[in-house]
Amino acid sequence: MANLRDIRNRISSIKNTQQITKAMKMVAAAKLRKAQQRMSATRPYANKMREVMARLVSANSSENKLLRQPDETSRVLMILIGSDKGLCGGFNNNLFRTIELYIHDHLASFNESGNLDLITVGRKSGAYFKKREYKVVDSHPGFFDNLTYEDTSEIMEHASQSFADGEYDSVYIAFNEFKTVISQNRLVEEVLPIKTDLLNTDNSAEKENKKIETFTEYIYEPDADTILKNMLPVHLNMQLWRAVLESNASEQGARMAAMDNATENAKELEQELKLRYNQARQSAITTEISEIVSGAAALEGN
Repeated sequence: MANLRDIRNRISSIKNTQQITKAMKMVAAAKLRKAQQRMSATRPYANKMREVMARLVSANSSENKLLRQPDETSRVLMILIGSDKGLCGGFNNNLFRTIELYIHDHLASFNESGNLDLITVGRKSGAYFKKREYKVVDSHPGFFDNLTYEDTSEIMEHASQSFADGEYDSVYIAFNEFKTVISQNRLVEEVLPIKTDLLNTDNSAEKENKKIETFTEYIYEPDADTILKNMLPVHLNMQLWRAVLESNASEQGARMAAMDNATENAKELEQELKLRYNQARQSAITTEISEIVSGAAALEGN
């Protein structure tokens, strides 16, 4: 039977762990509330921006470089959005497996030839893909420590300029889309080249694949090309910003669920150890009583 002191030490250790997981759950819940508010405020704007871009692109024949459609794809850039911290269940690993499967199924030739470049957002994504010898051209560890629109825009502006200059023929974003507190949609979306059929589709979790039905004739001032030139970069920045906010909310929800499960598991383990402790103590007491009785009987015999 296990030593009583060892069992007591384990019970004490589990109680301390349980306090930590409870605290982390509460912190994640508070962060989730703020993250959901930011995400919910951004979704309608991003979706409306998508609708406006659909109208502009379909209504004119602009020669904007961001609208170019390459004859063939020779080089690809993918922006991966993970997390900076762990202890969030399968949040990162599930996304990374989805990305690797997508690369294997659709981008294997680019990866093998060295024409697939990755930009990682978050410490976990950078560490994971660098370790597996993918071509990571830029990484942003600690990105979620101070999450701002300006930092996000810098990443997309660099990707957009590289596409416009012909350095890349396709740009993807991979992230976790917030569905519920305990579940996420793992998405890999192609944002460049811009496809008008995708612009006409609302991709949000709330209105998935809902077609925009109303295409009223609009008069543009100063003109559609000028507006398109100014709004296309904003549209692309907003798509990455939405993805970052979705990922941040998903991370906090996953961490809250993981810490809740850890707390419940700690409770079960504590109960199991208490039962073992009581059994060991009862066994020790029974052994001592038996030794006392045997000793008394021996003395009487003498």
